[in-house]
Amino acid sequence: MADSQFDVLCIGNAIVDVIAHADEAFIADNKLVKGAMTLIDADRAEELYGRMGPGFECSGGSAGNTAAAAAALGSKTAYFGKVRDDQLGSVFRHDIRASGVAFDTAPANDGPPTARCLIVVTPDAERTMNTYLGACTELGPEDIDEAVTAAAQVTYMEGYLWDPPRAKDAFRKAMAIAHEHGRKVSLTLSDPFCVDRYRDEFLHLVEREVDILFANEEEIISLYQAADFDEALQRVRGHCEIAALTRSEKGSVVISGDEVHVVDAEPVGQVVDTTGAGDQFAAGFLYGYTQGRALHACGQMGAIAAAEVIQHYGARPEADLKALVRKVGGA
Repeated sequence: MADSQFDVLCIGNAIVDVIAHADEAFIADNKLVKGAMTLIDADRAEELYGRMGPGFECSGGSAGNTAAAAAALGSKTAYFGKVRDDQLGSVFRHDIRASGVAFDTAPANDGPPTARCLIVVTPDAERTMNTYLGACTELGPEDIDEAVTAAAQVTYMEGYLWDPPRAKDAFRKAMAIAHEHGRKVSLTLSDPFCVDRYRDEFLHLVEREVDILFANEEEIISLYQAADFDEALQRVRGHCEIAALTRSEKGSVVISGDEVHVVDAEPVGQVVDTTGAGDQFAAGFLYGYTQGRALHACGQMGAIAAAEVIQHYGARPEADLKALVRKVGGA
């Protein structure tokens, strides 16, 4: 697709991450659902923020993390997401642009403030997320730039985007534009609880609209209400062009028609924080895909990016991803 202005367009919830670590007692005392993403209101967000220990804040959101990592790898990357014209909104805009991502979605000048995700990391490296969506809920069809969408090889969207009703309309508009211009549509299922909320709608998308699907083992089993991973794998293989299914330390499986590629996980020294592992895997995979690499090589690039991010706190790469993926061979 030599005529594409962008390799990857990511659309998602523009969120500022607040990350801190805590023990299991904190999870229990605050009645948090460990390992899940739970939507909360503004009052709960303030309450939890006040109880969290020292941490750090950075621009985030699932698709935002993927966009930043794809740009770090060398992809021409764009992003659509809604922030408010407030301090956190300015921080988000500056950060994502500084990472090399084109971000020109107009900020909201009224309504709820910029979204934030409160992330608690326990000693086992599991992350528990409580998200106040705020201005994210204001993303609508008018924020989908047709020219940018038409000019992107792949439009990648996060399952979390299916929560706010207007964002769902934006999602549908972007998919229609992409397909109208012969581009690919990609979806990440994001979270098993998200799958539970929208199973029928997600199944419809996977069967009829999605070209490249990303899901982890728990999510794909939930989508098909399968007995195990192997059953879910067989169910999805005829539903979309490519399915990239991650299995943590077991690596990943990439399926396309009759092709099945089993990709080993990259060795890591110590798992510090799993925040953003799936986002980074998608970035590595889509970088490879838009460069015309073989599917197994795409999976390896995804594994390398995911391995990098779980060895430190935060959901953005700290090492030179370009250098790390150079070792991947294959056309």
